[in-house]
Amino acid sequence: MGDSANQNSVNLKIPQKGYKLLKTKSWMVFKEGVWHNNPIFGMMLGLCSTLAVTNLVSNALVMSAAVTLVLVVNSAIISSLRNLIPDRVRMIAYMLIISSLVITVDLILKIVLPEASKALGPYVALIITNCILMGRAEAYAINNSVGLSVMDALGVGLGYTFSLTLISIFRELIGFGSILGFTVLPGELPRIALFTIPPGAFFALGTFILIINTIRNRRSES
Repeated sequence: MGDSANQNSVNLKIPQKGYKLLKTKSWMVFKEGVWHNNPIFGMMLGLCSTLAVTNLVSNALVMSAAVTLVLVVNSAIISSLRNLIPDRVRMIAYMLIISSLVITVDLILKIVLPEASKALGPYVALIITNCILMGRAEAYAINNSVGLSVMDALGVGLGYTFSLTLISIFRELIGFGSILGFTVLPGELPRIALFTIPPGAFFALGTFILIINTIRNRRSES
């Protein structure tokens, strides 16, 4: 009898701890980055890479991993140095840190994933100009602790990954009839070549922005 009572008390504590975790500031910051501060569907940042690399899911995943890695490390460094960076040179400091990280990631990709690096072409190097990195550094990392800045970067990075993956699945499936190179649609079904080139990305991006904003509006109304 006593053992069953103790077991019930343990079982009751598990969801309570999980509920508390969902109410922590770190979790709220992470969730904001994924949904409300989603760089593609929310803030409309980083659209150049979105239009260029989402013709294939593999390209989108590699680009997402590269951006997320640079974003997390950049936010951690800037947050840890936030009391040492003078205001008058903080933009230059951001660019130096981001450039160093992007060059490092680009070299790693060329060594570890040479085919993916070749397929992405100059777009990995152009992460340096991605507004998401500068935006999170200026809007969040420079004003918050390392822990919260990393959670913010992880959330935004996951939101970026979700957006690119969603668009790339749609484009590769409709344009090539495959996902990650594996044929999914029967060969007799027609392919829409428009979605294999950058202009087709505008249609895909606009469609998903419409869907996401509709979902957001309905949730806010309810």
